[in-house]
Amino acid sequence: MISIFDLFKIGIGPSSSHTVGPMKAAAAFANALRADTALAPISRLGVRLFGSLACTGKGHCTDKAVALGLAGHLPEAIDPDEADRLWEAARTTKRLLLPDGRECDFDPVLDIVFETAITLPRHPNALEFVASDIGGNVLAKQVWYSVGGGFIVREGDDEAPSSERTVPYPFRSGAELLAMCGTNGYSIAQLVFENELALRSREAIEAHIGRVSATMFACIDNGIQAEGILPGGLKVPRRARNLYRRVKEERAKAGPPHDAMEYVSIYAIAVNEENAAGRRVVTAPTNGGAGVVPAVLRYYRDHCGGATDAGISTYLLTATAIGGLYKMNASISAAEVGCQGEIGVACSMAAGGLAAALGGTNEQVENAAEIGMEHHLGMTCDPIGGLVQIPCIERNAFGAVGAVNAALLALRGDGIHHVSLDQVITAMHETGKDMQAKYKETARGGLAVSVPNC
Repeated sequence: MISIFDLFKIGIGPSSSHTVGPMKAAAAFANALRADTALAPISRLGVRLFGSLACTGKGHCTDKAVALGLAGHLPEAIDPDEADRLWEAARTTKRLLLPDGRECDFDPVLDIVFETAITLPRHPNALEFVASDIGGNVLAKQVWYSVGGGFIVREGDDEAPSSERTVPYPFRSGAELLAMCGTNGYSIAQLVFENELALRSREAIEAHIGRVSATMFACIDNGIQAEGILPGGLKVPRRARNLYRRVKEERAKAGPPHDAMEYVSIYAIAVNEENAAGRRVVTAPTNGGAGVVPAVLRYYRDHCGGATDAGISTYLLTATAIGGLYKMNASISAAEVGCQGEIGVACSMAAGGLAAALGGTNEQVENAAEIGMEHHLGMTCDPIGGLVQIPCIERNAFGAVGAVNAALLALRGDGIHHVSLDQVITAMHETGKDMQAKYKETARGGLAVSVPNC
């Protein structure tokens, strides 16, 4: 069972697997130190980053994330501006304030080691935390994995803590989901909601849906108002504000018939420019693909006649079921399966969610989700400079437009189709395993080496 609370998490950019996950892992390590009352005084903390975290960690602000996490901060709670101030203080003072109120030595330049030549066998995104006393003796050590979408796993633990939750309608495949819905007379969204009720109160679920949708809409609004150059050295200018202004001006005169799709693209670009700037976003299901689901949700709310709050809930609950299937049966980590696991999964989720919100049958929803992924199979993850900017920002726009198209195609059909959602998930997983490592979020292949980084 993958809950809507698991899949849609409010945090900060630029990456769920390289920023959000490492921050959570670092905070878990710091809290374990605080809980160990028998531990000798800590003098120094060290971090080793492996695999993809090492290769693209600087561009994804992984060093900043682990420093904040070791100080006890979490991505859903910290203010982005405060995060910048704390990171600058750590780099300047070479000291870190721990959650228990004590300080210790921590020089990010020396104490965060990027092991670009080492990849641990369990997952490409691995971190090792070490706490030492004044004599250099190791007091505590933990290895964690950031497995995509902000999910983290400690070495030795099961990767799926959610699997032990007892829900009335468990499913692990699209076929099981459709069959269970048919037997009980539920839509996919209704079945997901019934499962959520086994874990939390109705009020808590509805409040989370409200927070998630409000944060998504606020992120779009912030993105279409902001100007300037995105951080990281590529000197990529923000475009959403100017694009939004031009489309509104043209629409006021006599908008072209495709202007709704231009808005969808702008909404997605706005979110991912905010993400690239380290601002507040919703992991949906990752940060690299965070613009797709909000952009299509905004399309539903602002461009589809008859949109309702109930439709917004239907959209997000349905997207949860679809995203959960990918998480359980494949991967949502670009370091593991390439960008098909981020943009492709987000497109699939958004397509199914939109089809459901517009009144589609369960079979049409499943068809829309399948279409959304089918045309992202084999998509590599090759960010220039290890930054979530090129091609990531525009890629979200294409994923969002593709999701709308997939939903509309499915709604024109009767739900009967040749390739099932389960089959396309399997194909995505197998394609990801066959993909060369340099095309999976290492910045060592594709655009990352074809375009000079200067």
